[in-house]
Amino acid sequence: MVSTRERVLAYAFLTFFALTALFPIVGVVMLALNPRDAQVSGFSLPQEFHPQTFVEAWEIAQLSTYLRSSVIVSFFVVIGTTALAILAGYAFGTMRFRGQDWLFYLMLAGMILPFEAVIVPLYYDLRQFNLTDTYASLILPQIGVNVCFGTFWMRAYFRSVPRSMLEAAQVDGAGSIRTLLRVALPPGRPAVLTLVVLLFMWSWNEFLLPLVMVTKETLRTAPLGLAFFAGQHTTDRVGMAAAAVIVSAPVILVFVIFQRSFIRGMAAGAVKE
Repeated sequence: MVSTRERVLAYAFLTFFALTALFPIVGVVMLALNPRDAQVSGFSLPQEFHPQTFVEAWEIAQLSTYLRSSVIVSFFVVIGTTALAILAGYAFGTMRFRGQDWLFYLMLAGMILPFEAVIVPLYYDLRQFNLTDTYASLILPQIGVNVCFGTFWMRAYFRSVPRSMLEAAQVDGAGSIRTLLRVALPPGRPAVLTLVVLLFMWSWNEFLLPLVMVTKETLRTAPLGLAFFAGQHTTDRVGMAAAAVIVSAPVILVFVIFQRSFIRGMAAGAVKE
């Protein structure tokens, strides 16, 4: 049993760290609510709220183009990675085949290798196939990198599925795909949604890959476009804050919508493997 004193201390620590994390976020939002010509220094409440700043930042920074690219890239990265991770995780978690452990550990090596170490040879490889300055150069490498973690994550879930359920499905004549879709996968909704949220955040915030792979302005993603906007308007702190809030809003919105499933999936994954 947890005593009242321990519970109070726990909530006090959590409240302190939550306020510490929220303080800079609130500061940026408050800064963005000022007029663009306001001289603001440090954390301060605006004298009057000026939401027009977000409209001006949207138009000047051309965020509609950048956000469209980010949505396209994130959508295909999440869909492709999730599908491959579910299939690979199901194979590694429920099947037995020769070289299984070695192949799995080889895949895990992709999680250890820093992405920055391969970005230059990756650029030359994609250029050789005329894939630079295309969405493929932004989507395929991220799928290749993220599927390693996705496989590890889904394998941990599938190994927790009772073997009796899988064997009963096989006795009833269900094949591997039908067993996966009808028996093994439905109870793993929190694990899948947690993976989707993580993949979306990683792909949305990816900066290095678009910086290296694309030169066309229409292909720039939101973080890259925000960096170019900040470089061109170094003195417009209010405008940069408004643009930063707009760019980060989709990630916050996705997390808020799926937070319950995300927390359940993280908690379940912490005890399964």
